[in-house]
Amino acid sequence: MNKRGKFSNGFGFVLAAAGSAVGLGNIWRFPYLVAKYGGGIFLIFYILLVLTFGYTLMIAENAIGRKSGKSALCAFGELSKKWAFLGVIATLVPMIILPYYNVIGGWVIKYTVTFVSGGHSRAASDTFFNDMLASPSQQLLFQFLFSAVTTLVILRGVQKGIEKFSTILMPLLIVLAIIVAVYSITLPGSSLGLKYLFIPDFKHFSVSGILGALGQMFYSLSLAMGIMIAYGSYLPKENDLEKNVSRIEFFDTGIALLAALMIIPAVFAFSGGDESALTAGPGLMFVTLPKVFESMGMSTIIGSAFFILVLLAALTSSVSIMEAIVSSLCDRFGWSRNKSTVCVGIGSFLVGIPPILGYSVWSGVTIGGMTILDIMDFITNSVLMPILSLLTCIFIAYVLGVSVIHDEVEISSKFKRKKLFDLMIKYIAPIFIVAILISSILSALGIIRV
Repeated sequence: MNKRGKFSNGFGFVLAAAGSAVGLGNIWRFPYLVAKYGGGIFLIFYILLVLTFGYTLMIAENAIGRKSGKSALCAFGELSKKWAFLGVIATLVPMIILPYYNVIGGWVIKYTVTFVSGGHSRAASDTFFNDMLASPSQQLLFQFLFSAVTTLVILRGVQKGIEKFSTILMPLLIVLAIIVAVYSITLPGSSLGLKYLFIPDFKHFSVSGILGALGQMFYSLSLAMGIMIAYGSYLPKENDLEKNVSRIEFFDTGIALLAALMIIPAVFAFSGGDESALTAGPGLMFVTLPKVFESMGMSTIIGSAFFILVLLAALTSSVSIMEAIVSSLCDRFGWSRNKSTVCVGIGSFLVGIPPILGYSVWSGVTIGGMTILDIMDFITNSVLMPILSLLTCIFIAYVLGVSVIHDEVEISSKFKRKKLFDLMIKYIAPIFIVAILISSILSALGIIRV
């Protein structure tokens, strides 16, 4: 039997969990969703959802992990054999996400190398991003590098690997984010971006915006991926679970706001206040921003700092995604950490090849216009994660009983938001999750636009 790792203290746990939350979901996805759904009005709903909905699910997942002492694959079965299938879903999600996350991480390495080497003009060209996608050999190389770094961190274990990695990278990431954000908001014309971001305009209110904020919350907080269950299982009983979750919320929302401050004011300054410049969607970071940096002074320095920051954020998240899989294999099959890590590292690299080829030689392989990478993202983020969250709410509220979660939280502290937790897990969260699931499927079918 392998000795189970533990975080050395609550602060190490918070930085590791915050590192998981602070990934491409914050730096890449959050700013373009803020832009898409009206700035300030989206921001209000997002923060409210994080403090209620996100808080509830994070408490639940951490409590399940700490109580069972197991990772996601085994944790549910430890609490109820009939509901052990939830662990399979919770492990399947990161197994699908990790390969394509490595691919996107490879893109970030490519942009980082290009800016650091002074190639900002090339990165800003209209063809740079598409040329990269059309080159499988380039993508394979950078995907391998990204995957290799993640694997090496996991091989080091919980304290020497994940915790130490996070305690070094998270402060560095925050400092870089503040530097780039300050630069962005001091650009001429950036005040229009600040107004767009922080002053709610209710003409932009929409149900699709609320659902977008809810979906982003899942992605950003690393919920329904098995990650928080695994990390909870490494948390000593004496650590204040509720306080730690509140700190993770603070870190996550703070970095998301910094990301928006880095990008939205700069785009407004670049476009002369034209909101249409924000409509690049997912391409905002890889296509629009290099053009923004190129138009500014110090483009090499600022562009390099930005993409180094994005790379650090991507790595802290990929480490947590991989850990969720590795810990499950160790718990379920009794494998050594090294064996599990090497197998997952090789497997994720190989499964990452099809989404790479989906932009070139397999570009004709699509479903509903979605590439292979898009399909993998849709299956996890729009289908499996909402289903898992819905079933987890039902399991806790009506099978396990909320008192089990109460007892686990109260081992180390008073459960201050107990009433909110009960209300959300029993009634409100399931309704919202069903709404996400239905809207995502209808949107994929082209019946509605979200």
